[in-house]
Amino acid sequence: MAEPITIRMAATTDIPTLRELFEADVYDGHTRINDTGADIENLKAGYFDDEGRSGFWVAEAPDRVVGMIGVQCVGDEIAEIKRLRVLSEFRRRGIGASLLDHAVKFCRSRDYVKIVLDVRKERDPAIHLFEKAGFFLARTREAEGHKTLDFYVDLYTDPSSRS
Repeated sequence: MAEPITIRMAATTDIPTLRELFEADVYDGHTRINDTGADIENLKAGYFDDEGRSGFWVAEAPDRVVGMIGVQCVGDEIAEIKRLRVLSEFRRRGIGASLLDHAVKFCRSRDYVKIVLDVRKERDPAIHLFEKAGFFLARTREAEGHKTLDFYVDLYTDPSSRS
């Protein structure tokens, strides 16, 4: 039987665990240029100092944090989903989908009209999750010898889904 998972706002006391999630999921031992995870080290400045336009949440099992996701405001009507991670032993249980759904609902409630995100080409499970959630591939970029896929979803395309 699967452990119950709750999603809650991240707290500064979660930072060491969030850093571990970030480090554990660095692909092939490499981060992108300039991606040090500094936003995780300073959650307040990265996600909570913009009048509620951004946010950061954790998925929590009864005894520990097992996943995370962030939303950052990148424009008046555009948000970026960042840092979606789930501990490897908790994957394939719907936690990533629940975190993504939570983030999308947050964006809808803030009247964003577009959400963007990027993912490395090697991340097949994440790519399938984004596509299943209605995100579309915008473009493929190459940097540092790795391909990155840029995805987006337009929230204004289905007015009846705004709740």
